[in-house]
Amino acid sequence: MDPEAVAAHYRAEGYAVVRGFLDGEAVAALAGLADAVEAEALVHGRPFRHGNLYYDTRPGPPPRLRMAQWAVWHHPGLERFRTHPRYAALLAPLLGPDLKQIIHQIHWKPRGAGADFAWHQDSRSRRPRAAFRNLATSYVQTGLAIDPHDEASGCLRVIPGSHRLGELGLARDGPVLGRDIDDSDLLAHGLNPAAQVPLRLAPGDLALWSPFTVHASGENRSSHARRLLINGYVRAEDCDRGEWAFRAGRPVPLPEAPSLVHWEDLPNRPEPHHPE
Repeated sequence: MDPEAVAAHYRAEGYAVVRGFLDGEAVAALAGLADAVEAEALVHGRPFRHGNLYYDTRPGPPPRLRMAQWAVWHHPGLERFRTHPRYAALLAPLLGPDLKQIIHQIHWKPRGAGADFAWHQDSRSRRPRAAFRNLATSYVQTGLAIDPHDEASGCLRVIPGSHRLGELGLARDGPVLGRDIDDSDLLAHGLNPAAQVPLRLAPGDLALWSPFTVHASGENRSSHARRLLINGYVRAEDCDRGEWAFRAGRPVPLPEAPSLVHWEDLPNRPEPHHPE
C-alpha cells in the first residue's frame, strides 16, 4: 500500500482502490462479526435503534437486514475494524493525523431486488451542512469488501471525475436505498453512463471515494451474499459531529456514551426502541 499513490489517484479521479488492505484472517473475523450483527438484527424483525446503533431490518417473511449503523456499540469486536492503524496510514496524505468518524455501517445486499442504491452523491447526507466544513477535501468514504464484489453481486459503480462538479442534486426528492439504477438520472445532469467504472473487489480490498463522486450499486444476482463495511472519516477540525477515530494517528476508543452524529433525536431517545 502506497498512501501517496492512492491519494494522487483519489484526487484525480474521485476514487481509488487498495488491494489486500486487510488479510484473509482479518476478513474472516469481520465476516463472523457481521454474522453476529445480522443474527441480532433479525431477532427484532423490524427496524431497531439503541443510541446511534440502528438496524434497518425489513419485516418478512422472512425479515431481511439491509444496513446496520454503529453496530460496534453492541459488538465491540468491530472496534478494530474502524480504528485499524492501516486506515490512519492510508488517509494521512488526504486528511492528516486527527480524524473523526461519521459513518460506521455494514451494508447487506441480499440476492434479488430491493437493495439497490440509485445514482447519488454522499454529500446529500452531510446535514446539517454547517457541521461539515470544506467537504470536498476534508471527508473520505471507505468501503471494505467482506465478500466478492463484481457486476453479478451488485458492486459499486463510480463516475470518474464527477467529484469535480460539486453537488448536483441527484435523487434529491427521495431515498437512494431501494431505488433502481436509472441512467436517465446521469443524463439529466450531463453525465455519460458509458463512463461508469465497476469497482471489482476481492474480500479484503478497500475502495475510497469522495462525497461528491457520483456512484451507485445494482442488484445482487450472484449466488452469495455481498457485504460491505463502510467507514467514513473526516478531518477533525472541519467537523462538529462524529466519534473520534484517530488523534495524532493513534486509535481512539469509543467514549462511554455515544456522541451526536446524524440522528438528531439522540439526546431525547437514547434508550433501546423500535422506531415508529
